[in-house]
Amino acid sequence: MARDRESKCKRCRKFNIKLFLKGERCYTDKCGLQKKKSERFRGRRRPSQYGLQLREKQKVRWQYGVMESQFQKYYQMAEKSPNLTGEELLRLLERRLDNVVYRLGFSFSRPQARQLVNHGHFLINGRRVDISSYLVKEGDIVEVKKKSKKLPLIKENLGASQKKKTFPEWLDIDKKTMRGTVRRFPLAEELDQEIDLSLIVGYYSR
Repeated sequence: MARDRESKCKRCRKFNIKLFLKGERCYTDKCGLQKKKSERFRGRRRPSQYGLQLREKQKVRWQYGVMESQFQKYYQMAEKSPNLTGEELLRLLERRLDNVVYRLGFSFSRPQARQLVNHGHFLINGRRVDISSYLVKEGDIVEVKKKSKKLPLIKENLGASQKKKTFPEWLDIDKKTMRGTVRRFPLAEELDQEIDLSLIVGYYSR
């Protein structure tokens, strides 16, 4: 399987936004984006429309930790949906198990969530699932495996996330039982409003 070895902080600096790829570090003064401000972007030539489209697509792909071939498949699935293509694309990315684990606060970053899922620490409706790209459905119950509930890492993440993170309304979390429920799929207004979906649609429509 292909592995992406590019510096995570470098990606945040490239887009001049926090992609939260390094977990707790992203919430502190050690964040690479805080150290190197946007002066490095001054004087650069204005990007073309294609450049803007590519940039936005790459930003979302890296934010969710998805390879190019996977991202194209999600876009093709979104195109077949009766909903707006851009919104459905983000909705599919939000439904990934690694993202849901991250949203529920069991991890401090999506890469960490992906590792926890791949190591088999989570159950979906009582069954072990170790595929990070698994798409959750409405009503699914995501919980930490019984043996894994004793892991200090998950306990610390869940405790800290209660203070630092805002939990989406389309998910429910029971901290005591370490169990989350997918109430419904995210609404359009609950998706990341800083992402210009028209640029991504334009990139694949050219």
